[in-house]
Amino acid sequence: MLDLMKLAQQMQGISNHLRNEAEAAGRRVSIATKLMSQAQTRQTELVEQLEAFRDRIPFAIAQPIEPLNTRIDIQTAPEAHTVLATDGSQISPSHHEIAYCYLLNIGRVVLHYGQSRYPLLDSLPEVVYRPEDLHVSRQWGIRTEEWMGHRRTVSEAVALSELAISAHGDRFGTAPTLALTDGSLIYWFLEDLPGNARDRILPPILSAWDQLQAASIPLIGYVSASRSGEALNFLRLQSCPFETPDCLTHCAAERDRLPCQVFDPLRDVALWATDLTPGQRGPLYRSSANILESYGDHRVYFCYVHVGAEVARVEMPEWVALDDTLRNAALEMMITQVQKGYGYPVALAEAHNQAVVRGGDRTRFFALLEREMIRVGLQNVGTSYKEARKRGSIA
Repeated sequence: MLDLMKLAQQMQGISNHLRNEAEAAGRRVSIATKLMSQAQTRQTELVEQLEAFRDRIPFAIAQPIEPLNTRIDIQTAPEAHTVLATDGSQISPSHHEIAYCYLLNIGRVVLHYGQSRYPLLDSLPEVVYRPEDLHVSRQWGIRTEEWMGHRRTVSEAVALSELAISAHGDRFGTAPTLALTDGSLIYWFLEDLPGNARDRILPPILSAWDQLQAASIPLIGYVSASRSGEALNFLRLQSCPFETPDCLTHCAAERDRLPCQVFDPLRDVALWATDLTPGQRGPLYRSSANILESYGDHRVYFCYVHVGAEVARVEMPEWVALDDTLRNAALEMMITQVQKGYGYPVALAEAHNQAVVRGGDRTRFFALLEREMIRVGLQNVGTSYKEARKRGSIA
């Protein structure tokens, strides 16, 4: 039980710390704003330096493909349009349960606007219980719980593409359509996976995105409260004190802090929150994450959008970002979703609600499993003593 009286004694220290952090962040924003103004006049030169010395720079720098002073007002979507979204949840495996297995549950949402059509709101559960599926990741030194999360990512992408195939079949009345996913399209975790493990995750995702591209349905990854500094890192080229940004030569001995880190640990959203007005987007950037070399035509671009409640990072594959019609339509439908959801895309919120596995769902899942095990004649079915005692305290 949480002791609120003891906790209250620590609140003053936390509030003072947060106040000091806010003041420091304000100073960092001022530095970054000044560097942004200087970089605008040297953007072409800085991009050339980035391309020439990219392999000599040890941190990720996103490359702007529009002028840094780009500020574009995003219009609302047409009355008739359709939004597709998926999200996932799971029940993790536990040796204390009646059986060692895990459950993936993928929420699916199709919302039609201005078309007098019923929405789709449901979920697709999948139980994984075979030893060859549960333990396949052990050959690469990956825990089952971690592998479960990777498999869920694949299932979300595949479910979204299946909705797109349905959309391509009837064109949803030819209304503009958007595919939304929660979080980044850049799967950073893949960089640390062995090649054989990565081959089980990335190709199915890219194949699913191929389906979206074939159906001309733009894909957007909506990142709320982004902690990325990829765009701001471009300004480190401006703050570099050397003639060329050859970090491995000039700064090899600087292990703790490079001389270009004049505004760290500032995040992209902190700067754009001061520089964008509601309903406005900044310039497009091309991400330089190493894993994107394996993405082919789906290399990820992004921009920051002031959606009103926050500044969100909005990611899209290359075939969306470089197509003015697809990109503009996608951003219009995205910001309309945020407006309808009072600060967060309503389709993503509903997909989460369809996917989430609550305590009662977990209990019913294992009750169904227990009944089935008893039906086939298994004996001594039950949870471990530890789990049983935790569920029923004697206090």
